[in-house]
Amino acid sequence: MKRFAFAIPGDLARLTGGYGYDRRVIAECRDAGIVVEHLALPGDFPAPAPDSLAASAAMFANVPPEVPILVDGLAFGALPDGLIAHAGRRFAALVHHPLALETGLSTADVARFATSERRALTRAQWVVATSATTARSLVADYGVDPARLSVAEPGIDPVPREAGSTGEPQILAVGSILPRKAYPVLIEALALIADLPWSCRIVGAPDADAAETERVRGRIAAHGLGGRIDLAGAFGGERLEAAFAGADVFAHPAYHEGYGMALAEALAHGLPIVASDAGAIPETVPGDAGLLVPAGDANAFAGALRRLVGDPIRRRAMADAAWAAGRKLPRWSATAATIVAALQLAERSQS
Repeated sequence: MKRFAFAIPGDLARLTGGYGYDRRVIAECRDAGIVVEHLALPGDFPAPAPDSLAASAAMFANVPPEVPILVDGLAFGALPDGLIAHAGRRFAALVHHPLALETGLSTADVARFATSERRALTRAQWVVATSATTARSLVADYGVDPARLSVAEPGIDPVPREAGSTGEPQILAVGSILPRKAYPVLIEALALIADLPWSCRIVGAPDADAAETERVRGRIAAHGLGGRIDLAGAFGGERLEAAFAGADVFAHPAYHEGYGMALAEALAHGLPIVASDAGAIPETVPGDAGLLVPAGDANAFAGALRRLVGDPIRRRAMADAAWAAGRKLPRWSATAATIVAALQLAERSQS
């Protein structure tokens, strides 16, 4: 298999874990000599307008029938039966996490997304999940046949070990400001340890959900923490590397993660972690490298932060464990190879 199309909705350059995963898969496959055609689907998925579905169908129709199409789960779970069942078309779905598990959805939207994605996944020739946790959910809750399911965990790039701060402990959180990321829980937890010296930087897109961003800003102001918590916006590259390198603790209170690429980045930099125990997080973060607490429990999160922020010896021991765990994480070349193998299996499953 020397060629495939990768259909991704919205702006591929967006600084989120899911889009970062897709960018690296494309880059790694191309480096391996595989031709990858990027199909830039409309950006209103997973709730596409009729015009967006028509535009998507036209893009798929322009791909030669013998070329498999990998569709990012943000779009695949919302595609109607007729589009997926296009004659002679080989579709594989890449699922970061099920659409219905996004926090903040109405009951009706949860049911609609679950039904739509379950129906769509039964039409795929192959399904790729980004974690074993997500794979198990797809089998148990979405009827995916484990015989046509692969797991391609995100890769990691080797990075130097973090140097840490030179003054008060620095807490870092990375991820778009969305309800699922549970930043209000982090703010409440930080307010409970305001007696300790610390500062916190939140690196994530503030425009992903304007209402949630205002909510986070409101909680920071209500606790008088504006001088200690920096909503730094979204950035990557050397600037993000510097943020990791200057941090002492990584915080991640999310209500759900299909994998948690920022957590893997923290491990790769040797940062001890305080996180929720939701979704795939326990699978990503070893017990000796992080303190995991129930999702949504600000008191428990504050207690875990206090144990690390207030105890440099414990913090260093957990940093050592994080560094060791990070060195064992898979590389992006392995992620891409797993996806290519899955697409080859999709080809054979239809022949």
